[in-house]
Amino acid sequence: MNTIHQLDFPVRVDWSDLARRILGGDAIDRRTALAVLQAPDEELLAVLNAAFDVRRAYFGRTVQLYYLMNAKSGLCPEDCNYCSQSRISTAEIPRYPLMSREELVAGAHRAMEHKACTFCIVASGRGPTNRELEHVVEAVREIRETTPLRICACLGILADGQAERLRDAGVERFNHNLNTSEEYHGEICTTHTFQNRVDTVEEIKAAGISPCSGGIVGMGESDEDVVSLAFALRDLEVESIPVNFYHPVEGTPLAETWNLNPRYCLKVLAMFRFVNPSREIRIAGGRELHLRALQPLGLYAANSIFVSDYLTTQGQSAADDFRMIEDLGFEIALPNGQPVPAV
Repeated sequence: MNTIHQLDFPVRVDWSDLARRILGGDAIDRRTALAVLQAPDEELLAVLNAAFDVRRAYFGRTVQLYYLMNAKSGLCPEDCNYCSQSRISTAEIPRYPLMSREELVAGAHRAMEHKACTFCIVASGRGPTNRELEHVVEAVREIRETTPLRICACLGILADGQAERLRDAGVERFNHNLNTSEEYHGEICTTHTFQNRVDTVEEIKAAGISPCSGGIVGMGESDEDVVSLAFALRDLEVESIPVNFYHPVEGTPLAETWNLNPRYCLKVLAMFRFVNPSREIRIAGGRELHLRALQPLGLYAANSIFVSDYLTTQGQSAADDFRMIEDLGFEIALPNGQPVPAV
């Protein structure tokens, strides 16, 4: 595989040619990825058109919907500065232990009503106890028996043998975000390291579970940090990449951080597509807040979104998401259905 170097483009990037070369098997380097983030706003539509050429080649016009359930809220011993559920947060959010099996199963059926293909069970905390894990395992088994949904678990750092127990129960995907670059990680969290997160993703892969990992943009990091995150995910061969845009929450250390605009967010999504052309790119938290009226354009680079609400913040209605997808001329992927490559 050849590498596309920034020097190939002496003044301005030929975005159409960039897409053609990526689809031909070339990989862009970090300088070119940085050029995507710093592209003039006048070239935004050209950037998105190139991103769509790549997206369409791998995923056609399908959009995968994920439904998120905050199965355990707050009560987390970690000190992540961005998170309303961390021990240093004073945000006014619901705080409760792990939901009952019946509640988790009911959540899966709501996911079906929202046309989701994947149901995400998320629990705050450093990692699950064996008792909590067994509780999730029991719920997963019932969900797999009663729905066609793919199940993604997001439970933190796993102990030895826990990934295998989830796999055997029917968990097909596990989410553990890198969140930011290795260089910036210490600015947002000190109770665990970037390497802890990388190791967890590697453990998930070793257990035969599809790795889902992404990050959060807009926490004060540099463009170089955003690019480093995209390349770290490529190196880990992550199969599903949620891109969050930081939603400031009162009561967290980063509550006053606000440095995003819709045009930059779209360039971020395009850059992640160029760096990880065949991977699922999902527009995650902060979509409605930061993309605003330009939300539909995000799906020219990404091929997946969360439908309905997030962990501690609200999203737009499922009906509005359905309408947005329909207005684009795109189609919602069926549960467990594979994206259909463009002809």
